[in-house]
Amino acid sequence: MILRVNEIDYFVDVKGEGFPLVFLHGFTGDSRTWDDITSRIGKTHQCITIDIIGHGKSECPLDAERYSMDAVSRDISNILNQLDIKRAAFIGYSMGGRLALHFSNLYPEYVSVLILESASPGLKTEEAQKERRERDLALADKIMQEGMEYFVNFWEEIPLFSTQKRLPGEVQETIRVQRLQQSPVGLSNSLKGMGTGAQPSWWDRLHELSFPVVLMIGELDHKFAAIAKEMEKHIPEVEVITFFDTGHAIHVEEPRKFGTIIEEVLFNYIKEDV
Repeated sequence: MILRVNEIDYFVDVKGEGFPLVFLHGFTGDSRTWDDITSRIGKTHQCITIDIIGHGKSECPLDAERYSMDAVSRDISNILNQLDIKRAAFIGYSMGGRLALHFSNLYPEYVSVLILESASPGLKTEEAQKERRERDLALADKIMQEGMEYFVNFWEEIPLFSTQKRLPGEVQETIRVQRLQQSPVGLSNSLKGMGTGAQPSWWDRLHELSFPVVLMIGELDHKFAAIAKEMEKHIPEVEVITFFDTGHAIHVEEPRKFGTIIEEVLFNYIKEDV
């Protein structure tokens, strides 16, 4: 369905019934990336997948400020209100994980449990943020200048996604087609508005999280595995789950295991909310 949210059209898909679970995809993805997971979990829970602004069937405004974490978090709260959802479990992957964490800090009253897959609280120093911001802006300009095929060819080759080359050919092609279908304006402005360089750091606020947090990491994703281990030291109620012989996109590389673990996490953490 299309929901009008703060003068922006958002595509939101709702499947199943039961306690709600909100899914937030990664950069270059959309709600379809969760299909394998929601087809399973939707049997026992209400699964809400959102095409984040600039992605999928959601609108791609020209103003990069509209893509800021604060603005998009406000949009998500509006979506939940329109769906009459008072409280939900949140799962976010990569960029969607950063967004889920940002939302959870601004609107904790909506969050029952926060599940982060290969995500971070941002960069710790202003110097690191500035350097990353410059890289994000350069890539954003490149997308607009060179087009989607150039960008997708580049994106497929970054080390973060090297383990995806082990996936069956048809799965790799599905991922490639989904990326090619994204909007260059949407991706470019997403980098400017909610890229890692633009995101405020939440490292100093992790100790304030008042709900259970589950950090899911792939054993072969060394960078984000290290980030999760560092996050674990600061979050009061936290669990780290490692998927062996798996990289960054766990839900893509191991969808069956990922779905099973999500079901277990929901069973363990949302009993009081049901």
